Amino acid sequence: MTRVSATEQAAVVTRLRSAGCVWAEEEAALLVEAAADAQALAALVDRRVTGEPLEYLLGWAEFCGERIGVDSGVFVPRARTALLVEAATAVTGPGARVVELCCGSGALTRALARRLVVPRLLAAVDLDPAAVACARRNLAGLAVPVFVGDLFDPLPAAWRGGLDLVMANAPYVPTAELIMLPAEARQYEAPVALDGGSDGLAVLRRVAVAAAHWLAPGGHLVVEVGAGQVDALRAVLTEVGLVAAVVHDEETGATAMTARRPTDVAGRRHEN
Repeated sequence: MTRVSATEQAAVVTRLRSAGCVWAEEEAALLVEAAADAQALAALVDRRVTGEPLEYLLGWAEFCGERIGVDSGVFVPRARTALLVEAATAVTGPGARVVELCCGSGALTRALARRLVVPRLLAAVDLDPAAVACARRNLAGLAVPVFVGDLFDPLPAAWRGGLDLVMANAPYVPTAELIMLPAEARQYEAPVALDGGSDGLAVLRRVAVAAAHWLAPGGHLVVEVGAGQVDALRAVLTEVGLVAAVVHDEETGATAMTARRPTDVAGRRHEN
């Protein structure tokens, strides 16, 4: 942390505010904390006023009360995604076997691990090698394996049909709407973490179809989705034999869906 005078810090705040940073005072304090000296601080401020995400400059993002390491280009965990942690905790019992898909930095797994009662298995997967490297660092202390690959593909075949929870903050922004995202996300985060295809559900459909085979009877899928996509995704989940429910957080505007694999005969018809 570099030492700056009140006048110097005020100048940083002014630059940030002029660049459109809404929380200029808070950002200035964080940048001062992160900088080793005045030269490093000036460089960080220069990068911030050009629009680079604050989290990349700090090297971390706050999520569920923790500082999660975030590398440049890796999806930055959003505050609204805490709803997934709450929803997953609510449907997961002791000794659960849990896999996070599209894990990015591994923020969901790290937050959920603190809330589960003695999980039997925790693992994470992402298609982006940069995200996998980031998640491996964040989850190293939990001894959580992080696989690189497409959704369930890299997981051991023996896990098929035995998972109690699959959670995913998969990309769900329709391709045509990417241009409406904040510039910080649009210009700096990997497109693969944002682009959900023509209707935003391209990846979530694949997750749902495969989850019907990878979940154990009674197991749950938990995903984030846009509020306007609920009916379409519910139809997909129902078609593959999962029983869907919606969870919404009015404060953050977040929407999550949970989907349970039934334990009755009707649910088991989808195993093959």
